[in-house]
Parts: sequence; structure tokens; C-alpha cells
Amino acid sequence: MRQDLMQPVVAGALAAFIGFAASFAIVLTGLIAVGANPAQAASGLGILNLTTGLCSLYLALRFRMPIAVAWSTPGAALLASLAVPDGGYGVAVGAFITSSVLIVATGMVPAFRRWIQAIPMSLSSAMLAGVLLNICLIPVTSTAANPLIVGPVIVVWFLISLKSALWAVPGAVATAAVVMVWGGYWPADLSFQLTHFVWVTPQFSWAASISIAIPLFLVTMTSQNLAGMAVLKAFGYAPDLSAALRVTGAASVLNGFGGGHHVNLASLTAAMCANPDAAADPSRRYIAVVAAGIVFIAMGLSAEVMMQVAAAAPARLIESIAGLALLGALSGSLVQAYSPERGREGALVCFVITASGIAVGGIGSAFWGLVLGGLVYRLKRD
Repeated sequence: MRQDLMQPVVAGALAAFIGFAASFAIVLTGLIAVGANPAQAASGLGILNLTTGLCSLYLALRFRMPIAVAWSTPGAALLASLAVPDGGYGVAVGAFITSSVLIVATGMVPAFRRWIQAIPMSLSSAMLAGVLLNICLIPVTSTAANPLIVGPVIVVWFLISLKSALWAVPGAVATAAVVMVWGGYWPADLSFQLTHFVWVTPQFSWAASISIAIPLFLVTMTSQNLAGMAVLKAFGYAPDLSAALRVTGAASVLNGFGGGHHVNLASLTAAMCANPDAAADPSRRYIAVVAAGIVFIAMGLSAEVMMQVAAAAPARLIESIAGLALLGALSGSLVQAYSPERGREGALVCFVITASGIAVGGIGSAFWGLVLGGLVYRLKRD
């Protein structure tokens, strides 16, 4: 393989592996939290990988830019902070689809995009921080309850993070696998099999639309799509945001029927594929995204294996890995929430209410945090 081709291919494959290893635990935790059974969670993880790969291939080849797609990690974290909605997983899937339709609409209506971009970053960051807080506490509480299982994972994660934050979570995943083998948790009958995709019939409710769909839409737009655009612009690319939103939004609608939530513009994967390490020539960096897309498709077809391992894991081990993976996002969200001096009170209200986990009238805390925090933000600024 020629050097000018091998370099982006290796960079893209590595980006896909790191992206998957660093966040698959978050996805499984989120889907199960809102009611998915093991078969539905495996199907959801599989279809998210498939649409991530297919959308990455399409956008990269269509625009000849390193436009990478990923699943919504903050969205999965939001789901992990929720309870099973009344009506079960079908209601959650209905909310996924409603949220996806909103993303498609944002790609089609310029005024809608301007409205989303007008939401103060401090508020959206405070909402995300509130969502992440309780998940990031799981490694602490789990270590206190089961130090021999979770403790080694945290120690390895910490030691690797001193040298490379990029490899810390994959290192934690590898350590968790060793702990499972050592503790006798590794499934003895583990075997490779293609992912069995299951159909999930959506059910729609106003309560789920408000408490799940709207926060999921907002956190995906502000924390993923806009961040992904910013990464690409930082490397000198100017992709068509509306086209990317239409493609990923439509794919996310399809995800719902297979048990998955959102795919969106990537930031970490995009940064790894769009920088000079992927290719010296900026016009050839899209090849890295093509390679990443192919790897994601392959992982989507083998998601059943990951679900077998996750199902056999000791209590809270997978959730602890998810919490470790989200610590960086929590730190960044808190910094963005409180960096602007004006509007800090609104951000604080949003953060505290969202982190409380309350539900009023069947509507979750993320919605109330954003509404009441936004009200305080507006009153204090006026």
C-alpha cells in the first residue's frame, strides 16, 4: 500500500477503534437505563455503528472532506441519567424518532438553525454537566462497594491518563476484560455471531417528547453537531451543515426502529481524521474517514459479541467505565458553563436542577433545568 494511502487508512481505523472503545459502554448504559433488554441494546449498538459507518462513507465521499460521524455520546449519557418511561422502551424509541425529526427539520429550516445557535453556550453546557454528574460519580461509589473489581480499572485509567488521555479509556476497557477473566466473569460460551437486529415499535407520548426528545435534540445539536462543525472549521474545512444534519437526522430516524438513538457530526473522530497526522495533503484526509466508516460497519455487524461480554460483567463495571469516559466531558462542560461571568446564576440553576434528577408531571429534570435556568439567565441579564 502506498504511503500516501496507508497513512490516512491507519489514522481512520485507529480513530474508529478509539471512538468505539471509549464510548460503547456509555451507549449500552444509556439504552438499558431507558428500558432496552439485552437483545434491543445489542441491536441498538449495532445499528448505531452501521449508520455511523454508512453516513461517514457518504459524507466523506460526497464532499471529499473528513466529515466524520459518530453516535451521540452526550445523548447516551442523557439517557443513562433517566428512568424507564411509562410504557417501556417503545416510548423511549418514539422520543428518539421525534428528536431525530427535529434534527432533520433543523437541517431544512435556516431559522431553526439560527435559533439553536442562539442558545447560550453556558446554559447548554450546564445542562450537559448536570446530566453527566451522577454518571461520573458511579466509579467512586462502585469502587467503595466493590474495590477489587472496579479499583484496578480506575488505577490503570489514571496511570495511562497521565501520559495519554486518548488511550486512558481503551486501557480501562482492556483492564476490565482482564478483571472479568481473573474473577471468573468472562462468558465461557462467548462466540462470534453477526448482530441480530430487532425491530422496536415506537410509541409516542407528550411526556417522553418533552423529557427525552427535546433534551436529546438540544444536547446532540449543541454538544455534538455544532462542536463537530467547529473542529472541521479549525482545520480549514467548510462543510454544508444543513446537508450533514439532513443525512444524520434521517439515519437517526432509522436507528430508532432498530433500538438506537442519534448519530451526528463527530468531534474526536473528526479531529483525528482532519489533522495533518492523517495526511499531509488536506484534500486526501477524507480517506481517513472512509477507513473509519468501514471499521464502524464491521463493528456494527459484531455488536452481539460486545453485548455478551457486557451482560456477563459484574454489577456496575460497565457503568463505571462509562463514568470514567465522561469525566473529560464533565470538566469541559463545567468550564464552558461558568466561564462567562454574565449569566452564571442561570447556568448554576440549570446545572443543579438537571443534576437533581427530579421529574415533575412526568417530565424529566433536563427539561426543567434548561427552562428555569434559561428564565433566570434572561432575568439576570435584563
